[in-house]
Amino acid sequence: MKTRNIYALFIFSLFSLTLLGCGATDSRESTGEYMDDTVITTKVKAALFNNASLKSGEINVETFKGIVQLSGFVNSAEDIDTAVLVAGKVTGVKSVKNVMRVK
Repeated sequence: MKTRNIYALFIFSLFSLTLLGCGATDSRESTGEYMDDTVITTKVKAALFNNASLKSGEINVETFKGIVQLSGFVNSAEDIDTAVLVAGKVTGVKSVKNVMRVK
């Protein structure tokens, strides 16, 4: 009986630690947040690609907890403004950080 309790405690502890490993912290996303950010990144890339005035192949998109960061090179300051505006309109985007540069 005592051995069974030890095994049950071990399994419960292992299960608890597994759940804690999937949790989010300030510097790390949970599994669900990671999936949400992946969807947001894909939507932003598609929106940039569908904008005829932008060369989206030179714009990199990264998302962390709903905050989108745009980096890379564009032809003009107007392209930067357009990219930030397009990214900001995508569902799920909380804010947009711009680190793009004009060629």
